[in-house]
Amino acid sequence: MIKNKNLFIRRIHRYLGLFIGIQFLGWTISGLFFSWSDIDNVHGDHLRKSPAFLSADVSTVSPTDAIQKLKQTQTIDSIHSVHLIRILNKPVYQIAYFSGHIGEGMHHHVHYALADAVTGEVKQSLTKEEGIAVAKEQVVQGAEVSEVLLLDQADGHHEYREKPLPAWAVSFKNPDCTVYISAELGTFQSIRHDQWRAFDFLWMFHTMDYAGRDNFNNWLLKILSVFGLLTVMSGFVLYTISSRTLKKIFTK
Repeated sequence: MIKNKNLFIRRIHRYLGLFIGIQFLGWTISGLFFSWSDIDNVHGDHLRKSPAFLSADVSTVSPTDAIQKLKQTQTIDSIHSVHLIRILNKPVYQIAYFSGHIGEGMHHHVHYALADAVTGEVKQSLTKEEGIAVAKEQVVQGAEVSEVLLLDQADGHHEYREKPLPAWAVSFKNPDCTVYISAELGTFQSIRHDQWRAFDFLWMFHTMDYAGRDNFNNWLLKILSVFGLLTVMSGFVLYTISSRTLKKIFTK
């Protein structure tokens, strides 16, 4: 009876270990990578220049003037926010607004527009040349542009997922990185390089979110975590019932 019990527990431990062993290895490798990585370097802070700011002496028109000019071409239901930002050393109003009637219980879709803060004139979204110039302001001196793409969609695995679109993806060499600039917002959004991409891939493996990479409450992770706990517990039970030392202690 005892031998059958031991054999049953051994089989459970063996098959559980075989079933989740690869995931255990993935958790360990990814955990080691995370703990040995400088998160600031992962974010690409070492590749960026210090941010530039607008002069305190800048002269601007009232945001209301810019909004009134925007109303000449757009239907504006209400204003979400107005920010004074810097684009290529010029003051610009970044206007977020709701357009059209929204029924009760429906989510508002925020629209964005840029306006020259000196004249109040509405600006178009960033051109390719402006996108490149804004990106160059972000990276360290001497970086050379290798490719420029206008990104208008990004799936759950893209390195620019869940961020404002469209966006200019400006790739550089020396350093090898890609800078993403929102065309509508006119601002820097993110910088991606090989260390970040490795971190992101291992993060997907660590959280087991193979659909979007960022959801660590998914059922696959929950189920494998339970199986992992059962594997460890079965190992402790197996050691307890097969240890001669423990048997001598309990039989006294």
